[in-house]
Amino acid sequence: MQTALITGASSGIGETFAWELAKRQTNLILVARSEAKLQQLAQKLGEDFKIKVEVLVEDLSLPGAAKAVFEAVTQKGLTVDLLVNNAGFGDWGAFADRQLHRQVEMIQLNIVALVELTHLFLPQMQQRRSGAIINVASTAAFQPLPYLSVYAASKAFVLSFSEALWAENRACGVRILAVCPGPTETNFAKNAGFLESAAGASVWRYASSEEVVLEALQALEKDQPTAVTGGLANQVLVNLPRLLPRETLVSAVEKQFRSFGTRQ
Repeated sequence: MQTALITGASSGIGETFAWELAKRQTNLILVARSEAKLQQLAQKLGEDFKIKVEVLVEDLSLPGAAKAVFEAVTQKGLTVDLLVNNAGFGDWGAFADRQLHRQVEMIQLNIVALVELTHLFLPQMQQRRSGAIINVASTAAFQPLPYLSVYAASKAFVLSFSEALWAENRACGVRILAVCPGPTETNFAKNAGFLESAAGASVWRYASSEEVVLEALQALEKDQPTAVTGGLANQVLVNLPRLLPRETLVSAVEKQFRSFGTRQ
């Protein structure tokens, strides 16, 4: 039986990955900050699907947390066949007005922890000539987003990084996938500071986290480097930057996003 390690596993897309992989008889290592939520989820998945579920309570926005996760997995003698780097967050507002420590935490979680975990677990997969890594990026990775500047930039990094690793590792049997969800029914907008009314008025359909996960796993099975989930609207969205002058696109996005936040 294979084992998957999922970061940000206590809610949203991460929790849905846990449920879907458990259904597929995959043992799990769940990583997040909330011990109570993780323990409750682990108990439920273990009872329902008769799998082994380990819980690691770590805040990956803190330096050293990714290494602590790797060391804990090693000490338990576990082999990670699938790494799902899902943990991440956004923060709405003009960059100069936002708290610097919050932006640095975002970079630490969205980029640094993801790179560290990938670098720690990838060599073992290469040695076995099997394994897979799913890095959760976003449709935000395809263009700059004013008022979500650091978040969009961090996801652009994840997309570029993942596609490069996909090409590097094809010959050794390790699959790498960047999954790029659009608007999804999670707490992301609330945590980032979006107005619910603005988010709800979006022309883009909100996908369920179940849709995102199923499309991601299907793309992984096909050894695709990238999966833009959520249907035709998101496919149009990610291809607009190829068709419009960058100045025109960023100016239009700035006007749209200016009114979306709840905080100044």
